[in-house]
Amino acid sequence: MNNNNDEGCLELLNRLLERLHQADYIHQGSKIEVVYVASGGQHVETQINMGAYPQSLPKGREKGTGNLPEVLATEAAMVLWEKVQRAGYVDDNFQPLISRTQSALLADAMAERLGIREKWKVFEALWNRKNMYRDYYEALNQKKSLEFQDEIKKLSISS
Repeated sequence: MNNNNDEGCLELLNRLLERLHQADYIHQGSKIEVVYVASGGQHVETQINMGAYPQSLPKGREKGTGNLPEVLATEAAMVLWEKVQRAGYVDDNFQPLISRTQSALLADAMAERLGIREKWKVFEALWNRKNMYRDYYEALNQKKSLEFQDEIKKLSISS
């Protein structure tokens, strides 16, 4: 490969990443590792942090709510998000800053308050997690989780 081909590959990769973003296949925080052999036999590894690319919002999502599904972008939900952000439980992109078990407890409390039936499906998609119901049941058996549930109640998250 010559230098022009290297640049062409990178340009093609950038266009692919932009299209994936437009189609909402890549979420903030995603990473892609690229390994290739550049001209002259140089082995090149690079990691692309997807947070650096602009994220387009699918139709129906309000500005400022990022990738929130509609049930988590309502006015009532935004009041709860503001509370949990101020408490340090989630970041500005609505991603958890707390443990998996605490996140499951938080998701349960928010879903109950907002009347969300398929809470695990909604929060697993938002937080890119699997089996949150297991984290929830594990949390119910931990003493520190009981203390966290009390903190949530003080924030008026759960009913």
